[in-house]
Amino acid sequence: MKLKGRRIVGGKAEGEVIVSRKPPLSFLGGVDPETGIVTDAESDIRGQSIAGKILVFPRGKGSTVGSYVIYALKKNNRAPRAIIVEEAETIVATGAIIAGIPMVDDVDVSKLRPGMKVRVDADSGEVEILEDKE
Repeated sequence: MKLKGRRIVGGKAEGEVIVSRKPPLSFLGGVDPETGIVTDAESDIRGQSIAGKILVFPRGKGSTVGSYVIYALKKNNRAPRAIIVEEAETIVATGAIIAGIPMVDDVDVSKLRPGMKVRVDADSGEVEILEDKE
């Protein structure tokens, strides 16, 4: 199954998804740039690592410094392989741009579940579900 979205940052990535359903996600103070572990006490993925995963969430929030947290994740090799959101806002989009992380928005994230394997073609705005463990 393919989901259609909109390209924010081009590129391709494949991997397992980690899904946050509780909006919004803040990177500043909510994700440790050294480890890639979500530390936000209100997050439904608190304690999980986003490193090397396809990060799926409804939308982001927070200070513009959150963009630099995304960049720091990339520099520390702890960034997600790609980002899929329902609604791109400037903090996450800017972070993905400066870090070179493929990003797609306008995707129905309710169709994605933790553990699924997906292929993100951000150039065309498509997310292809490769494997669903359920």
